Amino acid sequence: MHQMEALRLELLQGMPIFGGVGEPALAFLLERAQSVGVPAGEFYFHEGDEASGMFVLETGHVVVSKTWKGKEFVLRHLGPGDCFGEMALMDLQPRSASVRAIDDCNAIELSPGHLYDLYKRDAEQFALIQMNMGREVCRRLRATDEMLFHAEMGSTPTDPSQVHHST
Repeated sequence: MHQMEALRLELLQGMPIFGGVGEPALAFLLERAQSVGVPAGEFYFHEGDEASGMFVLETGHVVVSKTWKGKEFVLRHLGPGDCFGEMALMDLQPRSASVRAIDDCNAIELSPGHLYDLYKRDAEQFALIQMNMGREVCRRLRATDEMLFHAEMGSTPTDPSQVHHST
């Protein structure tokens, strides 16, 4: 295994979405995935774009944002090892936010087709990834619900990481 492949495998193994997924399944996905570089200031995708898959950030930092009345509102900052666009693998709806590179970035792109290939090869590992994605989306939804509640009550935390997460 090349050093780059080993680093990519290690990156995926450290992510909640791929928690508990075996090395052979991850290597299978990485063989099919493509690497997508985006220069600083450019976008991986825009809110409303047709969704094509999810990205795992290898290098650089991105900002996730939504536009309202012509102004960009930052939802979160992401760095190496973070993923974005995973909702596309679940609901196949247009992008719900934009993702812009802060620095020159490189990310691994996984498409629904890549996961379907894994499903045909190893349904158990596919199901584990789906469950992990569901958990991650639910975790984000809980945090968003909590922030919305605080906003309604007039006491929004300034840092989303300060939001209490119930288990």
